[in-house]
Amino acid sequence: MSLTPAFYATWSPRLLGLLRIILGFLYIQHGTAKLFGVPHVAMFDGLQLFSLMGAAGVLELVGGALLLLGLFTRPVAFILSGQMAVAYFLMHAPSAFLPILNGGEMAVMYCFSFLYFAAAGAGAYSLDDMRGKAGA
Repeated sequence: MSLTPAFYATWSPRLLGLLRIILGFLYIQHGTAKLFGVPHVAMFDGLQLFSLMGAAGVLELVGGALLLLGLFTRPVAFILSGQMAVAYFLMHAPSAFLPILNGGEMAVMYCFSFLYFAAAGAGAYSLDDMRGKAGA
């Protein structure tokens, strides 16, 4: 197996699609934890649907599912990137500047991962690709 341009051209969209699927699956868990208590996270006990955290849960559940399926990937990823930027600055940044000190590393990673998908599209294995839209 040689690392030629053809190798990268073949595997880059496949790995991008796999990353999108895994990221969507992980993000759905945040939404189900907030909205349905599964998996149970004590911090979300008694969460109100019509609250900032409730709205975040809806975005995480619906956006994560759309991302997992690769449907409307670019606009969904852009919205989720913004959600994670807001989450970082509202929930993490006030306690310390650096993400390693304020517990915001995952919010930053999600934010920039979603921003990448907003620019790069869905990759392979997506409904966007099946519809003939290059991740739009």
